[in-house]
Amino acid sequence: MTEIRYDTILDNNIAINTSGELLDQYRADCEIRGMSPESLRRYISSLKIYNKYLQERNLDLLNVDRNILRNFLEYLRKDRDVSLKTVENYFTSIAGLYEFLEYEGYVDKNPVPSVRKRYIRRYKDNDDGQMRKLISVEEMAKLINSTLDVRDKAIITLLAKTGIRRNELIKLDVDDIDWLNQSIRLKPTPKRTNRTIFFDDEAALIMHRWTRARDTRNEKNSTALFINNLGGRLNRNGVYLAVTKPAERLGLHNPSSERMEDHFSPHCCRHWFTTHLRRAGMSREFIQELRGDVRREAIDIYDHIDKKELRESYLAHIPQLGV
Repeated sequence: MTEIRYDTILDNNIAINTSGELLDQYRADCEIRGMSPESLRRYISSLKIYNKYLQERNLDLLNVDRNILRNFLEYLRKDRDVSLKTVENYFTSIAGLYEFLEYEGYVDKNPVPSVRKRYIRRYKDNDDGQMRKLISVEEMAKLINSTLDVRDKAIITLLAKTGIRRNELIKLDVDDIDWLNQSIRLKPTPKRTNRTIFFDDEAALIMHRWTRARDTRNEKNSTALFINNLGGRLNRNGVYLAVTKPAERLGLHNPSSERMEDHFSPHCCRHWFTTHLRRAGMSREFIQELRGDVRREAIDIYDHIDKKELRESYLAHIPQLGV
């Protein structure tokens, strides 16, 4: 009679169940830390593919080294044929998971940073032109003026004129807008400090046009500023398409290219906002405040910026597009 090794059975059961349980724990940790639902969805989606890769090769999530990660990187690039940006997103998710596992004492050290530093950054550095796309003021004006749908026109204008992130735009409600002072109060997020942003007369005109059109489309009485064709709140992909489709028609966005400089995404509007304010002569401190960047130095915490002065500086430096 074959002797039953209960310790072996236990080890096998742990190996099968541990990874799923750890992903559930990590999901809960991300929710506690305030990660947005969309970001969490993308993280977990990447991690499930990573975990499936490990399980198919009988590899333990808690015993991963640089060789396994290096092989997974090659699997992504060769077998799945994903772009550099997608590879980066995978390893951002994996790094976050192992940071959590290290914090909780499941692993001694996060194995991801050294692999990212040696391989992923090298891919980026050796790939000519891997810079976020920056368009001119004239090109931005042409992009907005050529966008026929009033909602999409308002989306691009607001992203360019305020520099807000895509997720911040999605969460906007109509009541967040102060039309009198031409300012918007953003929802709180972990990434942002200053929540008050401003817009100019050009943006106000286009946004007024959109809100009038929105009233005729809002059959579900949504509070969201930007709604989809079904009347619900617009999601990340909806914002992405609102920006990239008009940009593609003008030759500003090439979805088939792997080079970052060939893509004009919603985040490029934030890059445009920052760069052209700086070129117009706005102080770095004011740009930092408008962007809502986290203040890193102790002195910054006590450096209170007057809102009236900030608004006046914004209106004096924001590029005019003739829209």
